[in-house]
Amino acid sequence: MAASTHTVTNQPPPLSGYDVFTADRALAEAVDRHVGAGLLDEVRGELAGLGRAAGSAQLQEWGAQANENPPRLRTHDRYGHRIDEVDFHPAWHRLLGKGVSAGLTAAWNRPAGHVRRAAAFLVWTQVEAGNCCPLSMTHAAVPALRADPELAAEWEPRLTSPVYDRALRPAHLKPGALFGMGMTEKQGGSDVRANTTAARPLAEPGAYELTGHKWFCSAPMSDAFLVLAQAPAGLTCFLVPRVLPDGARNVFRLQRLKDKLGNRSNASAEVEFDGTWARRVGEEGRGVRTIIEMVAATRLDCVLGSAGLMRQAVAQAVHHCAYREAFGGRLVDKPLMRNVLADLALESEAATTLALRLAAAYDDGGEQERALLRIAVPTAKYWVTKRCAPLAVEASECLGGNGYVEESGLPRLVRESPLNSIWEGAGNVQALDVLRALRREPGTFDAYLREVGLARGADHRLDASIKDLLTELADLAGVEARARRLVERLALVLQGSLLVRYAPPEVADAFCASRLGGDRGASFGTLPHTLDLASVVERARPVA
Repeated sequence: MAASTHTVTNQPPPLSGYDVFTADRALAEAVDRHVGAGLLDEVRGELAGLGRAAGSAQLQEWGAQANENPPRLRTHDRYGHRIDEVDFHPAWHRLLGKGVSAGLTAAWNRPAGHVRRAAAFLVWTQVEAGNCCPLSMTHAAVPALRADPELAAEWEPRLTSPVYDRALRPAHLKPGALFGMGMTEKQGGSDVRANTTAARPLAEPGAYELTGHKWFCSAPMSDAFLVLAQAPAGLTCFLVPRVLPDGARNVFRLQRLKDKLGNRSNASAEVEFDGTWARRVGEEGRGVRTIIEMVAATRLDCVLGSAGLMRQAVAQAVHHCAYREAFGGRLVDKPLMRNVLADLALESEAATTLALRLAAAYDDGGEQERALLRIAVPTAKYWVTKRCAPLAVEASECLGGNGYVEESGLPRLVRESPLNSIWEGAGNVQALDVLRALRREPGTFDAYLREVGLARGADHRLDASIKDLLTELADLAGVEARARRLVERLALVLQGSLLVRYAPPEVADAFCASRLGGDRGASFGTLPHTLDLASVVERARPVA
C-alpha cells in the first residue's frame, strides 16, 4: 500500500469561532474609556454579542458569498417594463439585516450612541465591508435631514429603526428604511458646485422636478437618496424617494453598475433623473451646507472602515505567524517577523484609538469637541485611510503565498483597502479641507492643541513634534503644496498623544520612537530593535 503524501502539517487553524470585539484589546479599552460606568456593561455585552457573530464561521461564509456573488442590474422585467432594480445574493440581505438590527444606523438617539456604533461598525467591517455602505449612508443622512424638522420627524424613526425591510414600496408603509446618496457627476467629481443636474420648482411647496445624472450613486436599492442639484437660487439638497407615496416608482433610471476594484458585494450605480420628483432639504442655494454634516459622518465611517480592515489584516497575520513554523521555530518568535507584526499592530491600534476618540467627540457634542471634529475628521480621513492599503499588502505577505490565495481572505482586504481613501473626498480634498479649517476657523486648531496638549510632558518625542508643528504652521508660504505633509504631521501627533495617554507603555514608546522620533525605515518592519516588540505583538493577537 502506497504511503500517503497528503498529511497536512504546519498550517494554522482557521481564525473563526472567536469574539472579534473582545479579542481586540485596543478597541475594547477604547469603549471602556469613552462609555460611562452606568452603561458600560450593557454596551460591552451588546458588542461582545456582535463580536461573536462576526467571528463565527457562519457569518464569515456569508461575507465570502456576498463578495463572490456581486449584485446584478435588471433594467426591465420580462414584459419590457422599466424596473431599474438590483439583485443581491441572499447573503447580502442577511448581513445587511444583521447590521441594521445591531444598531449601525441608530447612533443619534441612543446614549453613548456614536461610540457604541463606531465600535460595532469597526467590528462589522471585518465580516464584509461592502454592506457597510448603506449602513453608513443611512446613519449619516440623519443630521442632514434635521435641516428640515418636518422631514426629520417623518424619516428619522425609519432610518434609526432596527428592522431591515428590503421591499420596494412606499416608505410610510415600511418599519424601517435605508438611505443612499448621489453627489458626484461626470464633469465635476469632488467639485460638486460644477453639478449640472437641474431642479425645477413644482406647485407643491418644497417639491421639485429633477433632470440630470449622477456618476456615482451609493446604495441604489435604498428607499430614498440625498442628492445635490441646481435650483433657481443655486446648489440645493434634495430628498429623492425610490417609491412615491401612492406606490408608483419614481423616475430613477439605473444606467449601469460600476465594475469596481473591490467592494464587490455593494452596488454603486450611474443614475439618470428625468422628471424625477424630489423634496427640498434645507434652503435653496445652501445645498453644501445642508449636506456637509452627512459628509462629515461618512468621512468618520471611512476612518472606522479602514481601522476595521487594518485590524482584520493584523489579526490574520499575527494568528498565522503564531502557529506557522519555519527555520526551527514559530514565525511570531523570529525577530524580523516580530518587527513586521509589531509595526503593523502599532498602525492598527493608532487608527482604532483615534477613530473611537472622534466618535466620543460626537457623543459629547460640546463646542470644543465640535471644533476638534472639524479639523480632526478630515485629518484622520486623510491619514488613516491612506495607511490601510500598504498595511493590508504587508499583512498578506506575512502569510507568504497563502496570503495571495483568495481562500485566505487577504486578497479581499487588499482590494478593499484603497476604497476609503477615495470615497467622500480623496486625499487632496481632505488636506485642503484641513487648510480651510485652519484659515477660516481658528478655534479648530485651538481645540486640536488643547487635545494633544493633554499629553505634553509625557514623551520628549511627542513634545518635540508639537513644537515642530507650531513652527511649520508659523510659515504659511506655499502651504497648499505642502498640505499633505502638514496633515500627516497633524495626524501623527494626534495619534501619538492619544497613545501616550491611553495605550500600554510599550505601544506608546514604539509609536513615538518610530512615527515621531524618526527611528524607522520607509517600510513596515523597520522599528528599533531595542523596543519591547514581543509585548506589542502579543497585545494584537486575536486570542479566541
